[in-house]
Amino acid sequence: MASLRDIRTRIASVKSTRQITSAMKMVAAAKLRRATEAATNARPYQETLTATIGRVASGAGDIEHPLLTTRPVVKNVVLVVVGTDRGLCAGFNSNRDRKVEDLVRSLRAEGKTVTVRSFGKKPRDFLKARGVESQNENGVVAARYAATVGALSESLTTGFEAGEFDEAWLCYNKFKSTLTQVPTFTRILPLSIEKSEGAAADFKYEPDGTNIMSTLLPLYLRTLLLQAFLENEAGEHASRMTAMDSATRNASDLIDRLTLEYNRSRQAAITKELIEIISGAEAL
Repeated sequence: MASLRDIRTRIASVKSTRQITSAMKMVAAAKLRRATEAATNARPYQETLTATIGRVASGAGDIEHPLLTTRPVVKNVVLVVVGTDRGLCAGFNSNRDRKVEDLVRSLRAEGKTVTVRSFGKKPRDFLKARGVESQNENGVVAARYAATVGALSESLTTGFEAGEFDEAWLCYNKFKSTLTQVPTFTRILPLSIEKSEGAAADFKYEPDGTNIMSTLLPLYLRTLLLQAFLENEAGEHASRMTAMDSATRNASDLIDRLTLEYNRSRQAAITKELIEIISGAEAL
């Protein structure tokens, strides 16, 4: 049985841990509000751009563009994995990374060459520990999203047009709610466009559709990448806030149990001392 001193030490340790988890929960909640606003405010822009491209594709005739070209045989695949640099966010990273690992192995089993480009330390370390090497990119920092997405979009566009790879997939966690973040896998190259049938009957486009798409498609790719980073950040803070809230409540429950154990042990020690005193008095 643990001594009273050991129990007091453990109670103090758990209280310190509870202070840390409570503070992290408050910080994550504050960051979550800003990240959620950024992700939700960006969605209408992406949806409007998608609809605009669909109308242009529907009304501008046949369109030929390198970013829309589907390769007859897919041999080289690039996976862009958006993760986090920090942990303590429950299964936010591991759920996605396990699916990435399975996808890599299945593609390689089909004889395809897979290149993984990971953003964040967590997916890099997870995949490396399981024998999947990745090209680690810049850390996932919100202040650098514009530069990061711009460089990534340019790199993917150049590589795809040069024939360095045949497909590119984007892997991230999509923010649904505070309690739900869904691992999402989206093919971003070649781009796919859903034509809006009948929506462009009243429009004439100049110059031709190919020239218009030459401007819209790179912008659309950057928008897809930026939205993924914003969704992933919101999901990270939501998952961390939930995890720290659970840790704080568990610490409080543990403190209550340890306090009860301490009081029982203390009462037993006092009772033992009283019995010894009474026994000694009766002996005299």
